Amino acid sequence: MNDSNGRRDGRDVVGRVAVNPRGFGFLEVDEGESGDVLRAFIPPPALNAFLADDVVAGTIVRADDGRWNATDLTLYERPRTELVGEVVSRRGSLFLRVDREVSNTDWPLDSRGQSLEPGATVLARIASGEPAAQFRKRVDGSDDPSLARVIARHRIVTEWSEDALEQARALTKKPHSIDGRRDLRSLPTVTVDAPSTRDIDDAISVMPADREGALRLFVSIADPSDFIEPGTALDREARARATSTYLAGRTLPMLPDELSSGHLSLHPEVDRRTLTCEMRIDPEGNITATDVYESVIRSFARLDYEETADYLDHGTLTREVEKVRSSMPWFRAASARLGAFRARRGGIRIAQDEAKITVDPATGQASAVEAQRPNSAHVMIERFMVAANEAIARWLTERGVPSLLRVHDIPDEDAVGDLAEIAENFGYAAGFGPKLSPLSLAAFDAQIDGSPQEPAIRSVLLRSLGPARYQVAPSMHFGLAAPLYLHFTSPLRRYADFEVHRTIRAYLRGRRDWSPRDPTLDALSRHINERARAATRAENDRRKMIVARYMADRVGQRFSARITRLRTFAIVAQLDASFVEGSISVDSIAGGPYVLDPRETHLRGSDRVFTVGQAVRVKVSGADPALGRVEFALE
Repeated sequence: MNDSNGRRDGRDVVGRVAVNPRGFGFLEVDEGESGDVLRAFIPPPALNAFLADDVVAGTIVRADDGRWNATDLTLYERPRTELVGEVVSRRGSLFLRVDREVSNTDWPLDSRGQSLEPGATVLARIASGEPAAQFRKRVDGSDDPSLARVIARHRIVTEWSEDALEQARALTKKPHSIDGRRDLRSLPTVTVDAPSTRDIDDAISVMPADREGALRLFVSIADPSDFIEPGTALDREARARATSTYLAGRTLPMLPDELSSGHLSLHPEVDRRTLTCEMRIDPEGNITATDVYESVIRSFARLDYEETADYLDHGTLTREVEKVRSSMPWFRAASARLGAFRARRGGIRIAQDEAKITVDPATGQASAVEAQRPNSAHVMIERFMVAANEAIARWLTERGVPSLLRVHDIPDEDAVGDLAEIAENFGYAAGFGPKLSPLSLAAFDAQIDGSPQEPAIRSVLLRSLGPARYQVAPSMHFGLAAPLYLHFTSPLRRYADFEVHRTIRAYLRGRRDWSPRDPTLDALSRHINERARAATRAENDRRKMIVARYMADRVGQRFSARITRLRTFAIVAQLDASFVEGSISVDSIAGGPYVLDPRETHLRGSDRVFTVGQAVRVKVSGADPALGRVEFALE
């Protein structure tokens, strides 16, 4: 039934506030285990009293045009505790000009007796029920205001309690003794990471093929669950963070540094307690058996991706590769077998081209932004970790043990149609039909592999396929074509993996009283999803700021690019050479007005049409490091 204003009956809901920098907002309501989020519009006046991430109760009403509007909003919970902004003075009172992605209005500021001059950037505390934000400290000198804004915007935790730090220091004295674990210290074991990696949590070993042709691959993972007890200060604070956050020049680890890159990290030539997933791989790439157990390893060498790829591709030996030379051909064989298996099943390659940002540690500025393409070592390690994650998911599920699974939904028919149209815009024939299967996705992936357009196509493709998430109910991971999947291989950086380790160790030590649907595990999955999204957004925002600062010195330079996204007000294009993205204001383009089609694949003017995938020439016309924006003009 419609009311007198032509609106339909409303629904009472509880949701989270999202703030748009242009002054309006949305109430985001979780629609349940499907992962769908309903977004109801909040007009600027109704948004003034709220901050991003506030949990509010209200009513949502669906208008005749199908859009939802939020009304009668009441604050239920304020998870945000800190604000960063610029001090402003109005009529003798101080206000905090807050990040416009956090609040659409300035916030009253209690200086706490400090002398604060307008223009100063400060950090303030905010709490439910308090009329003003309370000054805490200035953000200047060695602090980077833009970094502080990103951290506050996404509620990334930066400080540890003294109890947690004291516990971490005490744990560094706990030895990595055998104590009934399987001793793998004589097995040639190696880690492969980027040179800058400090939290090394995965190691690999291999045993040559037996008489039946099957080889054994060992993926041994650092085991913080053996050191950190549930419910302790350290555990609570790791859980609150849920993931490490990497902010281009600064890492905010999930565990204190003395553990994550010290006592628990898999450094070479020292004993380390681990959980090992041992997989038997036949000549066709099938994993015919999986064994999971507590172990102790001793890494023979720490390799980086470049030297590993140089050996795999060209046989180039370094002193570190020499330490595990006999294993390297079998690592290559295991990778090829798993690759063949994945090819038969379908799915998409995870490792992708990306913009590599080199940050000068002294200045915090980008000294280079360049394209980085995955090499054979990246692909090998990806295959090994995916295989282990899938094997562990299957191993736990077969035993009736619930865990945090990683799921990725099958695209609906509309999304498949959009993908096919976008592929055509890039010059490729997809021909998916009404339904997309993992094999048809893999076939398209093979088309674009190695092409000049691949980076732009892949960025659009991954965005169109949508994000994966954690949940307890079993479901497939479509992008990997995996019937069951989870995260096991990065417990120093992700709490989901940490929790999986705890579950495995509990089972190995005799626990059998598992409930198929544990509400505490459901709540944990929702929390981790929320914090993982926040960390990803923070990383993206920080990267954009660094890149914008770099591109500010290149205003006027011209580049080849591809359109990767269309909006009513802007065209987003990605540079071919560095994968840097920037926007072109639609108002600056002759031939308007331009109208965006509902599927956001075409922007049509009076005599010109822009499509996702179209090649364009652009000139850098401006950059705003504070907002992380790069502006292009069409040539």
